[in-house]
Formats: sequence, structure tokens, C-alpha cells
Amino acid sequence: MPPNEAEIIRQCQTGDSSGFDLLVREHYTRVYNTAFRMLGDADGAADATQTAFVRAFSSLHGFRGDSSFSTWLYRIVINVCLDELRDAPRQPASLTLVTDDGEELQERTIPDEQADPAREAARHERQEIVHQALQRLAPEQRVVLVLYDLNGFSYQEVATTLNLPLGTVKSRLNRARGALKEEIKPHLELFEP
Repeated sequence: MPPNEAEIIRQCQTGDSSGFDLLVREHYTRVYNTAFRMLGDADGAADATQTAFVRAFSSLHGFRGDSSFSTWLYRIVINVCLDELRDAPRQPASLTLVTDDGEELQERTIPDEQADPAREAARHERQEIVHQALQRLAPEQRVVLVLYDLNGFSYQEVATTLNLPLGTVKSRLNRARGALKEEIKPHLELFEP
């Protein structure tokens, strides 16, 4: 944890919450991306991100520093997302933004204008297939894939974040990768070099 972050946390714990905005700015993008990958919905991810930061703020007095602040924060956002998935199962969301009247506005991803249009279309199609397949996985499989493969956490960080034994994380990740492969199997021709 950077010294500034540790000091900000100590200040917040003693009642001076003015620095919490800095913590939010530092971690917002990764927390939002984690929530989006877990929930598959931009609005739901924004709500989950906000809820996670509110919970973190109200629980900051209990942060002991046994793990890094980011690990503690990701545990909160994962719990918020798992609660949301249990309470209201969602249909996988498209990567296309749509207005209330059904008109497609734009893609959520920023296209590389230098790329070959055919290659860009194929990349977008693969991305959409993986996104949809990820949303069909069980939450306990999805969470390990999001944390390890997409967010780049180590096995130990995933284990700490999810409060699971290291072996359980490894086996869940293995099963999740197999389940993801099965989900995209009908589209394997799009993933061949």
C-alpha cells in the first residue's frame, strides 16, 4: 500500500474523511470494471460500484490492514455483486448502448481506427461472445475468472479477497476456464488464428 494511501486511511479512521475521495479516484476504474464483468450491465456495475464505496466508507473504521486496502475493497465489491446476482438474476447485457425506445446509440468499446475493418468486426464479435459466455457462468466461477484472468490478481490475492483456501481458488479457476470454453465451443472457429 503506498504511504499516502496508508495515511489517508488512518485519517479517515480518525474521523477526517476528506481523503476518501482520493481513495475512490485511485480505485474507481478497477472497481467499476470488476463490477461490470461480474454483472454484465453498465448501470448495475455503476450501482454496485457506488454501493461498494459506500460500504467501504462506512466500514473503514474496521479496516485493520491485515491485507492491502485494494484486496479489502475488492472483497466488498465482489460481495455487492454476488448479492445482486443472488437477488436479481440478469440477462447478459449487450456491449451496445441502447436508448429507451430501442435505438442503438454506440458501442461500449472504443474501436481502433487504425485496425482493418474486417479484423475489428471479428474482434468485436469474439469480445461479445466471451462477454455473453462469461455472464452464463455461475457467479463463483465468474468471480475467479474476473479476478485472476481479467484483473490480474495472483492466486493468493484471489484467495484472500474471496476468503478461500488457495487450492479451492485453483480448482474453481480450472473449472471456470473449462466451463467458459464449453460456452464458447459453438463459436471456436472465430477464435482460431
